[in-house]
Amino acid sequence: MYESFYNLQGRPFQLTPDPRFYFSSRTHKKAMAYLTYGLNQGEGFIIVTGDIGTGKTTLVRHLFDTLDRNEFIAAMIVSTQLSAEDLLRSVVAAFGLDAQAEDKGQLLARLEKHLREQFARGRRALLVVDEAQNLSNAALEEMRMLSNFQDGDKALVQSFLVGQPEFRERVFSAPELEQLRQRVIATHHLEPMEQEELADYIQHRLSLVGWDNDPCFTADAVEAIYKHSAGVPRRLNTLCSRVLLYGSLEELHNIDGDTIAAVVADMTSDTRPVTATSSAVVMPPPTPQNDSTVPLEASKPTKSDKVMDDRISQLETMMKSQDQTLQQLTQLMAKLAGGDKKDDG
Repeated sequence: MYESFYNLQGRPFQLTPDPRFYFSSRTHKKAMAYLTYGLNQGEGFIIVTGDIGTGKTTLVRHLFDTLDRNEFIAAMIVSTQLSAEDLLRSVVAAFGLDAQAEDKGQLLARLEKHLREQFARGRRALLVVDEAQNLSNAALEEMRMLSNFQDGDKALVQSFLVGQPEFRERVFSAPELEQLRQRVIATHHLEPMEQEELADYIQHRLSLVGWDNDPCFTADAVEAIYKHSAGVPRRLNTLCSRVLLYGSLEELHNIDGDTIAAVVADMTSDTRPVTATSSAVVMPPPTPQNDSTVPLEASKPTKSDKVMDDRISQLETMMKSQDQTLQQLTQLMAKLAGGDKKDDG
């Protein structure tokens, strides 16, 4: 809706991760530096964590877009509650191989053969696991075992583990993950965006969809947006998307602090519970009898039922009385009409 009003070629603040909209904030730039370092090392694990909505998936997809496909084959899986063997099947499938096999040994052999063939062609393998906090310790141990695939002193697969903050805490505290910890060569935690980066972020996103300074965000609007989003990219996108919708409905070309306050109030009202205004009373269904062939017992009449019956009885009596009176009048008029005829004769 707002795209046509502001002459935009798309939605600049969509929530779906899109590497085209990647913004190199300070924290994302540092994360990319660690990932690039990991690629150059060609071994071990890189762990990147961040709270929900901080742009982890967008970061990874941006990395994939920058890879030279002549040098790397890359695969990404989004982790759920996978067992160790299911994780292995997911990895095999992510590299484009047949994940059907009678046993785990066949899967490992198939994967290793593929990785060796690619390595012989000068291509290294990169495996990224998103939502890594969902991996069990057994699945993480399976990941470590994959890092044992080597050609001489060169690892055949490089692994990046991306997840929420609790993942890194578990990796560095669980005794059973000691061997994995020893292979972690770098970690980075994505922080929210800094306030002075926000104006550039908004302009960056808008520019990618043909923005021509319409609408214009004032300084107090940017400040209010940061205040209500705390610099978290997903919150920023949600709020800015609603701001553009509100602006188009109100036909605004300048977005200021008051506009942001109105949108925030509107969004807050979205989460309030709605109170039913209907006075209708929904009666509970009758409790069935143990024997379905036994009819339900008739309910006992209430005082209001008795009053209603009395009123109906009174109305019936009045109607009978009116009928009798009408009949008497009809008979009297007939007699009068007969008497008039005799006088005329």
